[in-house]
This record gives sequence, structure tokens and C-alpha cells, in this order.
Amino acid sequence: MPQWIQEFAPILILLIVIGLTVSRLPRIEVGHTAEFRARRIRNWLPVGMLYAFLYMGRYNLTVAKGAFGDLMTNADFATIFGVGTAVYGASFVINGPLTDRIGGKKAVLIGATGSLLANGAMGWVTLKGDTQNLVSTFSVLYGINMYFQSFGAVSIVKINAPWFHVRERGVFGAIFGILISLGIYFAFDVGGMIVDAFPLEWVFFTPAMLLAVIGVIVLFAVKNTPGEAGLGDFDTEDASSGDDGPRLPAVAVFKMMLTNGVVMTIAAIEFCSGFLRQAIMQWYRAYAKGIGQTDSFVYENWGMLLCCAGIIGGVFAGTISDHIFNSRRGPVAATLYGFMLAGAAVMVFLVGSPLLPWTIVFMSMCIIGVHGMLSGTASMDFGGRKNVGVAVGIIDGFVYAGTAVMSFTYGQILPDGEAAGDPENWLAWPIAMVPVALIGLLLARRVWNAKPKGKAKA
Repeated sequence: MPQWIQEFAPILILLIVIGLTVSRLPRIEVGHTAEFRARRIRNWLPVGMLYAFLYMGRYNLTVAKGAFGDLMTNADFATIFGVGTAVYGASFVINGPLTDRIGGKKAVLIGATGSLLANGAMGWVTLKGDTQNLVSTFSVLYGINMYFQSFGAVSIVKINAPWFHVRERGVFGAIFGILISLGIYFAFDVGGMIVDAFPLEWVFFTPAMLLAVIGVIVLFAVKNTPGEAGLGDFDTEDASSGDDGPRLPAVAVFKMMLTNGVVMTIAAIEFCSGFLRQAIMQWYRAYAKGIGQTDSFVYENWGMLLCCAGIIGGVFAGTISDHIFNSRRGPVAATLYGFMLAGAAVMVFLVGSPLLPWTIVFMSMCIIGVHGMLSGTASMDFGGRKNVGVAVGIIDGFVYAGTAVMSFTYGQILPDGEAAGDPENWLAWPIAMVPVALIGLLLARRVWNAKPKGKAKA
């Protein structure tokens, strides 16, 4: 049996078990027909797979870093990744309102096209073996890639906002978490298999080709709204409910969102999420390689375990949001941030221990659950289907601002070379997470009771 089938089997089994479990929960009825639900699946599934392959074309750089060896040090990687994430965060100022104007479908296709070209260029540079200017060249190309990647999160939420009622968007948060998790699996485990079996450039060429194939399917299968698909549009009861007036100028929408206390609190929480999520995903393998723990189960199955943890976290968050907290997102974020804070504190005492990798997996479950619930769901609720592009842009911009701060911070304080072999030198890694997790928890408590209000209600 091929290796990828053996490794993907646990994920497939987990998805089947979760699907059966969730199907047994009481359905939240908002008046959808069976025809509507079936067509909605055919709409979000291709977009979701495209988003997962965008993830593969984003984190393949992390996989390639190890294969580049001494040509790309930890500090070099931190610089390249830091430049990319800074570009990603800043580009939302442009791409958020642009997506609201042109629609989610066009935006996701633009993003996929730009990312596949950038990945193709990184593959070409790797193939040609230009090592003299590797850091500067990859900083530029990865920055271009991340500009187009920023269309992904905005467009997937923009497309799905008109298809999901507020009361059932926790379900979408679970879907969002699953898609993120599959993308991480494709990037780390499938990308690792590609690096082991083929020349290094194929870790960039492969996602480029997959984006091209899925992009064609999206072009013909996806519609922006139920109305475009020949079904009736409906009131989603989010912040756009009752707003039938003309579209506001982008500057006015930005001003409205930037003065919205709930939206900005969520953005601040997601700044912390960006720091913590990438502190885990980008540095665990470097830590394990540095101290010589590469023979652990977690290291060898990193992508698969991240995927499973993310799926569980996303489904847990979405389910309790809709079924326990009456579709409020704040209580879910606060609960998971409490777990994150406890996990970061425990990590401080487990540096060098074989138990630390499992703590990392647990924290990944929590932080992916938070990210799906806030960036994927709360942005729809409080931005509204009309202005969700700007809302996601602001919130995800803060996510990657946090990621950029993490990248440049850890690039300065984490060990490299021979110093990375001493576990004591890695204490700064979890210590830096503790105050960030505490701030995220306190901010999440501030939006515990927040729910969207349409124009009529407001």
C-alpha cells in the first residue's frame, strides 16, 4: 500500500467518525430545502479544496527549508517568512474591499492564479540552483505568493456568507477548520513525501499544478450566492440584515469596521492567534531537529497529527458555538484560549521532554479551533455578507501581523547552529507564548455575549 494512503487513512477515518457524530446532532432548522443543502455542498467543497491547496502552496516553504540545509538558516527562514507574512497582512487593505466589489469567486481565482505562478517561479529558482541570492530572491517571490494568498481567506468567507444563516455558521467554522487542517497535512506530510521522493523543486511545482486543476472546477461549479445558482436568496440575519441600500465606499466601510468595538476586539484576539499558531507550526520541527528528537511519533507524523488536531478543534468549536452557546463565538474563543494558556505554561516545564510534542498537538487543536471560529465565522457575523471582505481583511490582517511579530521575534531569540542542540536554549520559545495566550484569553472574555445586529435591530 502506498505510503500516502497509509498516512491519510487515520484522517479519513476521523472525518467519517466526525461526520457520523455530527449528523446525529439535532439539525438547526432555518428553512433550507434538501435541494438547497445539496447545492451548497457542491459550492463550498471545490472552494474549500482550492483553499486547502493554497495552504499547501504557502507552507511548502517550511518543508523546503530543511531540504535546503545550510543554504537557508533559521534566521534566513525567519526573514523570508517574516517578509511574506508582513505582505500578507498589509495586502488585506487592498484585497478586502476589492473582494467585496468583484465577488468572492473572481477573487479566489485571482488568488489561485497568482499563487500558482509564484510557486512555479520558486520551483524554477530551486531547479536552477541560484544559491548566491537565495534569501533575497525567495523573499521577493514568497512575498508575491503571500499577496495572492491573501485573497484565499477573504474570498472563501465572502462566497459562503450568503449561503449560511448565522445560526448554522458554527458548522461552517468547523468546515473552515477542517479545510485549514487538510491544507496543513498537504503542506507538511505530502510535501515531505515529495521532498523525499523527488527533486526539491517539485515541492513548489506540485501545489501550482493542483491549484490549476481545482481552479478550473471552481470556475464552472461555484456561484457567489444562492440566487446565482437558481435558488432563492435569504436573510442570513448577520450585520447586513436589513441593509438594502447601495454599497458604501471602501473608506467608509473601513471606518465603520475600525470603529466597531467587537470587530476590533476579535482582530486583537486573532493577532494573538497568529503569533501562537505559527509559533507552534513553524518552530516545533526546528526545535525537535535541534535537540535530536526527530525519531518521535509526533515529528514523523507532524502533518497528519496537525490535521487531526485541527479537525477536532474546528468541529468542537463549531458544535459548541451553535448547540451550547446559541451561536455566540466569544465563549468558544475564551474556552480554547484558557486551554492555550495552560498548555503554554506546561510547555515551559517540558522543554526537552518527550511529552512536549503531545502538548504541542493539543495546543494546535485549540488554536485552529479559535482561528476557524473567529476569522472564518465571526467575520461573517459582524462584517455581514455585504462587507465581509473588509471584515475578514482586517481580522486576518491582524492574524498575520501577529505572525510577522512572532517570526521576527523568534528569529532573534531562538538558538541556531550548535546552540540549538541544548534544550535549555529553547526556553524562550514557550515563555514568549504565555503572555500572548493570557492577553488573548482576557480579550475573548470581553466579547463573551457579543452577537451581530442587523440594520433594523441596530
